[in-house]
Amino acid sequence: MNSDTLKLLEKCDAGTKTAVNSIKSVLDDIDNTELLTMLSRSLEEHEAIGNEIGDLLSAQGEKGADPGPAARLMSWMKINFKLMEKPGNKTVANLMYDGCSMGVKQLSEYLNEYREADEKSRRLAERLIREEQQLLDNLKNYL
Repeated sequence: MNSDTLKLLEKCDAGTKTAVNSIKSVLDDIDNTELLTMLSRSLEEHEAIGNEIGDLLSAQGEKGADPGPAARLMSWMKINFKLMEKPGNKTVANLMYDGCSMGVKQLSEYLNEYREADEKSRRLAERLIREEQQLLDNLKNYL
């Protein structure tokens, strides 16, 4: 595994973990069945992609990457404070929309930065971008 492949997989691994944690943290605040179903489906897809990334990393003796403590704390604070201030589906949609937008941007940057990553890793990153973009598009209906 070359260094670009490893770095891309680690960035995607941290991204999927961030997305999974964020989605899980808002599910109890949703009272719209369609929104709940959409986010639950996206959660499953993020977990599946994360598992594939983890398997690739494990096969190389790598542990993967967790989001940094500062990033986890900032995400937790933003989600919880926003939902305390204004609970509801629209707030959840706004929070998830912002996260997806950031995910698409960062993952696209990583694909450009780690150009020598192997094809399988690049396909996983592209799949993750597509999932984030699809969720982003679907969330527009709840803003």
